[in-house]
Amino acid sequence: FFSLQNMKMVPVPEKAYGTFFEGDCYIILHTKRTSGGTAVDLHYWLGKDSSQDEQGAAAVYVTQLDSALRGSPVQHREVQGHESETFQSYFRNGIIYKKGGVASGFKHVETNMYNIKRLLHVKGKKHVSATEVALSWDSFNKGDVFLLDLGKVLIQWNGPSCSIAEKSRGLALARSIRDSERGGRAQIGIIDNEKDCPDLMQIMKMVLGERHGELRDAIPDTKADELQKANVRLYHVYEKENDLVVQEIATRPLTQDLLQHEDCYILDQGGFKIYVWRGKASSPEEKKAAFTRAVGFIQAKGYPSSTNVEVINDGAESAMFKQLFQRWTEKNETQGLGKVYTTGKIAKVEPVKFDTTQLHARPELAAEQRMVDDASGEIEVWRIEDLEMKPVNPKTYGQFYGGDCYLVLYTYLRSGRPHYIIYMWQGGQASVDEITACALNAIELDKQHGDEAVQVRVTMGKEPTHFLAIFKGKLVIYQGGTSRAQSSAPEPAVRLFQVRGTDEMNTKATEVPARASSLNSNDVFLLTTSQVCYLWCGKGCSGDEREMAKMVAEVISKRDKHTILEGQEPAEFWEALGGKAPYASDKRFQEKITHYQPRLFECSNQTGRFIMTEVVGFCQEDLDEDDVMLLDTWEEIFLWVGKGSNTYERNEAIASAKEYLKTHPAGRDLATPIILVKQGCEPLNFTGWFNAWDPYKWSDGKSYEEMKNSLGDVSAISEIKVDLNNINLNKTALSMPSLAGASTASASPDYKSHLNHSNSYSNSNNCNSNSSSPSPLPNGEGVYSREVLVNKTVDELPEGVDPTKKEFYLSDTDFHDIFGKSKDEFYQMPKWKQQNEKKQYGLF
Repeated sequence: FFSLQNMKMVPVPEKAYGTFFEGDCYIILHTKRTSGGTAVDLHYWLGKDSSQDEQGAAAVYVTQLDSALRGSPVQHREVQGHESETFQSYFRNGIIYKKGGVASGFKHVETNMYNIKRLLHVKGKKHVSATEVALSWDSFNKGDVFLLDLGKVLIQWNGPSCSIAEKSRGLALARSIRDSERGGRAQIGIIDNEKDCPDLMQIMKMVLGERHGELRDAIPDTKADELQKANVRLYHVYEKENDLVVQEIATRPLTQDLLQHEDCYILDQGGFKIYVWRGKASSPEEKKAAFTRAVGFIQAKGYPSSTNVEVINDGAESAMFKQLFQRWTEKNETQGLGKVYTTGKIAKVEPVKFDTTQLHARPELAAEQRMVDDASGEIEVWRIEDLEMKPVNPKTYGQFYGGDCYLVLYTYLRSGRPHYIIYMWQGGQASVDEITACALNAIELDKQHGDEAVQVRVTMGKEPTHFLAIFKGKLVIYQGGTSRAQSSAPEPAVRLFQVRGTDEMNTKATEVPARASSLNSNDVFLLTTSQVCYLWCGKGCSGDEREMAKMVAEVISKRDKHTILEGQEPAEFWEALGGKAPYASDKRFQEKITHYQPRLFECSNQTGRFIMTEVVGFCQEDLDEDDVMLLDTWEEIFLWVGKGSNTYERNEAIASAKEYLKTHPAGRDLATPIILVKQGCEPLNFTGWFNAWDPYKWSDGKSYEEMKNSLGDVSAISEIKVDLNNINLNKTALSMPSLAGASTASASPDYKSHLNHSNSYSNSNNCNSNSSSPSPLPNGEGVYSREVLVNKTVDELPEGVDPTKKEFYLSDTDFHDIFGKSKDEFYQMPKWKQQNEKKQYGLF
């Protein structure tokens, strides 16, 4: 992390990471280990008040660093207020913009500096930024969070239209300022409702003056919607007789073969973001000119100067770039877990079976294999008939007709407790009314099971792996018709089924037109007539495939079974198919499957525009209770619904997922399975995509209200003095239930302070004062030495120490020395983990 000072790169101290002066430029180098090695990102950030010279110098340094790193980094141009999602992911507590810069004599804030008076405008739910604004009520609006920072006191004012997530992110930022800039020695007060916080409001009015008139309405974010992002265009950029030529060569959907190694290209994502791709064999001059060309392109197109630019190198493409193409394959790519194929060779390689007993121990395997369990649970099946659920005869489970819709309830045990999956299977010829009724009945069935079921939309022909597995190799898909008893349509005399699969976990039979042209030499087909059932074995099929076809044949037909090999068919076989005809007989080449990186998005379409915000480098903490989140693993789409999400977004969740597939730049398959997952009921094939998933988070994790309460119960601060421009605030016996002491900030909600609070705050006179802590204990800093706390009984503890919170009275240094983490990190852990560690270190 470097800032540019007098045109030189100067390292920024770690405590100041995430703080940016508006008059400066910065360079950030980020490296991350991946399964394929190391991913390197190089960003240069331009403050809105930085000079052209500084901006030019930053670009030059980035080019030099890129050369020194042999072209491995993905390069990004970031403009204040318009940073990429990748850049924002580095600063999880938020980005703070400060007025001025190095040239104006401003310096980065040192820890324990209290001579501060500023107002921060905090915006964002997933990506938080805080901009320093004028100390005036005119800066406020009803929809955002504002932080009045007075050095030793931080007052968080939440607009009446704020969401819980915005309040939570604001509080995280306030705590971050307290801990990193004030050494933990500041108090945080929160105003959720002005009428409930008269004392905090009095302080605000002393600083900002009396408020006149109404506050402004919330300001909507100007974000690009998905339709805009879907408008991708590829341009070839080259020089001709000293002129730069930009030639459009393709639009959506783009294919990888358009990119030639000898050239450079610009990919324009609807003016939202500009990518520059540099071919391996392009000239050094062309590579150096990448940023210049991108900026020139932005100007020529009339796009805002803040438009994001990403420069990527041939062979080191980012996940976001790859997903703008219809298909992206790597050299020597493997074909999934346990299946390795060599590029270019005819692939009839048997996949290695994976051990289903490992699924619980290794949730990442469950995610990769798309399996929640070993498929040994219980099944119930209903058909949608007259828009109602009618039970299906268990003898016919696994047989699905294209003219119908079905609900399949799968029940399995995990940790001794039942879990549920509801599959909504939609036939290709079912009516719109039936498909709608299927979804509505799924909601009712879900309610009957405590609103805890995972709902999966299954489109005919796109059945997910687990759906195949639960029918144990006997899944049959009939092209049309219905399984209803009163069906008047006669069954066809001749039917042809293509059987794909090598074991009970992956086999299905799909009806195809009963014509010779439907055959394929790589597979087994079942041909049923009124007299006989033929098992036709193509030359390329395996023994396992033939065995599975025999099992399915028993389901499809009770007639005599005749096995025939390709090339040895009797005349009756061809007659049943209406005569011989050419069919696919070339050996099937194995398709190279790309391992797409999973991506997590926050969905919103409340404004009438479908907007998604990506969370880069996601983890479980990014799933907020009042959100609907979309996890795209390419083969399926998960929708995670938080308990506190609003009714509109919950009801529109499936529509959002369909819209996402429809507007995806890569031209995605609209039949991709969509899986609805509820908070607290996440299956293994979902949690496996998250590193270190904590199943107790929803029961032990803290909500916004709990975090607010955990700031402590300081009910009677007897005196507050804030010296601001010679204005003295002095209120005796000030009762401030929302203002919380720094040390109690991390205490659990049930902790009541035993301390006598009588602190004095003086912003300008004493910068090194410790007075925002609870009133001094014997050592003068509100803490005890470890010797009087560790392995001590209740009777041996100093008077006033809560025996259930002994660790709370340690100094920050002793606490980190004993537990290896800060108090803030410790109190974020589930309570059972806290108790275990306290027992381990003699503080229980």
